[in-house]
Amino acid sequence: MRTHKHSLHHPSLAAAARPHFRLERWHRRGLYLLFAILFASGISWLVAHYWLRVPGEFGESIHPLEHWSMQWHGALVLPVSFLIGSMLFQHMRRAHRAACNRGSGWSMVLLLLWLALTGYGLYYLASENWRPYWSLAHWLTGCALPALLVLHIWLGRRKTGR
Repeated sequence: MRTHKHSLHHPSLAAAARPHFRLERWHRRGLYLLFAILFASGISWLVAHYWLRVPGEFGESIHPLEHWSMQWHGALVLPVSFLIGSMLFQHMRRAHRAACNRGSGWSMVLLLLWLALTGYGLYYLASENWRPYWSLAHWLTGCALPALLVLHIWLGRRKTGR
């Protein structure tokens, strides 16, 4: 016979039975911080590239911020990729099986894959003629990422009541 402590309706057992998708605090904060810096470095590159041209001896030259922004942006891709990859089992797989946030979740996956592809294309594949198109595809998608991330978080918290 079950006692009250071991009842299936006990709040502690009910909470444990719910699927767990929420990332741990360090994981969440790490992703938020890295995404914020990645976004800031991308925006600073855009500003430097399009609006902060420096007059030089032979015409306009690039602003020093453009180079530094691109270096930070490229360097942050590795830790962001690591943290996103570490979400595959706990967060993505469990949420997909429970049919939670599938639309915004798959949109995030596709958007991040497109960013990776266009970033790779900019670095390794783009000729000088095609570089503006690769760049436009990359930065337009990158500017959309924060809005989709906020939407994904909001939808997830709304469903779990947080």
